[in-house]
Amino acid sequence: MRVVISRCQVDYGGRLTAHLPMAKRLIIIKSDGSVAVHSDDRAYKPLNWMSPPCTLTVLDAPQDLAATTADLDAEIDQVWMVKARSGDILQIAIAEIIDDHEYDLGIDPGLQKDGVEAHLQALLAENPQTFGKGYRLVRREFPTAIGPVDLLLRSDDGGYVAVEVKRRGEIDGVEQLTRYLELMNADPLLAPVRGVFAAQLIKPQAKVLASTRHIDCVTVDYDALRGIDNAEERLF
Repeated sequence: MRVVISRCQVDYGGRLTAHLPMAKRLIIIKSDGSVAVHSDDRAYKPLNWMSPPCTLTVLDAPQDLAATTADLDAEIDQVWMVKARSGDILQIAIAEIIDDHEYDLGIDPGLQKDGVEAHLQALLAENPQTFGKGYRLVRREFPTAIGPVDLLLRSDDGGYVAVEVKRRGEIDGVEQLTRYLELMNADPLLAPVRGVFAAQLIKPQAKVLASTRHIDCVTVDYDALRGIDNAEERLF
């Protein structure tokens, strides 16, 4: 990635035309060939840009630029011509380069959505007291014949508690936990095993079904588990 701070004028020609008068701006040229021109506001959105595939050619400033006024022509040092496959052109007339650096960012691992079930499960495993005082973790991903239960806990009275963790709690999750409990309670080394359905949001229908199966529902405050949000500091 190349990051350039420059005083420049920008013109776009294609299906639409646009003109940015001379000013200090940020120009970003990425390894995929894309070029984006930014100001010091608008957050992430560029003033103008050219998406890949495109080519950038640096030219000496001609005597007369079609999109400049006569008093600016003498200031122009070079012109960057960015051409898209469609024929659109982004013309950046550079009067001054204030800063110019290149960086190799490497391959990006991609966006990982926050709050996915695996992360929520890990946080609950680290904080078993979420389900009650004296609760402790026995094992994550406790195996059964039809798949693993997310968490197996032990309560302060010594009983086992099977916890199914979902980001969004629906009827299917309750049915899944019910099947796990049937198998686990058939094991004399585990029985009796109580069930807890934990999620950031649990639908009313899922709560009703859980109550008929004697399964407790726990709504999890994800931000509080991460230490980002403190309920005691809230006004409401």
